[in-house]
Amino acid sequence: MFGVSTNCLINKPLNSALSILADLTSVVEVMDDGPHFLDSSEILKSFSFKYFLHAPSRGVNISSHLEPIRKASVEVIRHCVSIGSEVDAQGIIVHPGYFGWADERDICAFQLQKSLIEIIEFSKEYSTKVFIENMPKWDFFFLKTPEELSLISGFPLALDVGHANTNNCLNEFLKHDISHFHLHDNEGFLDSHLAIGDGNIDFAPVFKKIAESGRCPIIETDTLDSAIRSVNLLKKEMKKI
Repeated sequence: MFGVSTNCLINKPLNSALSILADLTSVVEVMDDGPHFLDSSEILKSFSFKYFLHAPSRGVNISSHLEPIRKASVEVIRHCVSIGSEVDAQGIIVHPGYFGWADERDICAFQLQKSLIEIIEFSKEYSTKVFIENMPKWDFFFLKTPEELSLISGFPLALDVGHANTNNCLNEFLKHDISHFHLHDNEGFLDSHLAIGDGNIDFAPVFKKIAESGRCPIIETDTLDSAIRSVNLLKKEMKKI
């Protein structure tokens, strides 16, 4: 089984994006942000998908040293989790946040821990899993490499394969337990969300890890064409395992 992120159709209304993806997959990860931000579960309930939700990330920072921003960011995540619970979402994917200045790293790491404690409490309240996603090679972001996994101790990892490739640490991440997968390709220096096979990532160990884990990977490319090509390649390669 596999899923596709609405990221490949982010410039279309969510209802239209879901209608298009219905011909491609039965599992969708909704990019709950920008044009696909969810005010309620109404649109989701009008389709028969199994859902994952990618919580808003561009306007939130659960690691902010500014307490009002941190608290507001956690509430945004809570809203996403509550909507996910209404459609029996398989999981909610959350970014770990960032620190604005190098000398704020320690306090922001502390703020991240506070946020995660609150998130795990309401994830239990809503009986909905939350996964924390590794980040690409962006300055000041947490969880770019496996060495920082201790920051999310107790939370399952959502491995973004493309993000790991930009930090040259994909093989190291694959040694750890992984609860969710984002699949897309790149050349190792830009988080370009290309079709599988269009970059330089060796996906063979990734496919093997997926097969061993029994997880449902999500194709998270930038265009519908690259999503379709990725689906076809994924189906072909997984049959060989």
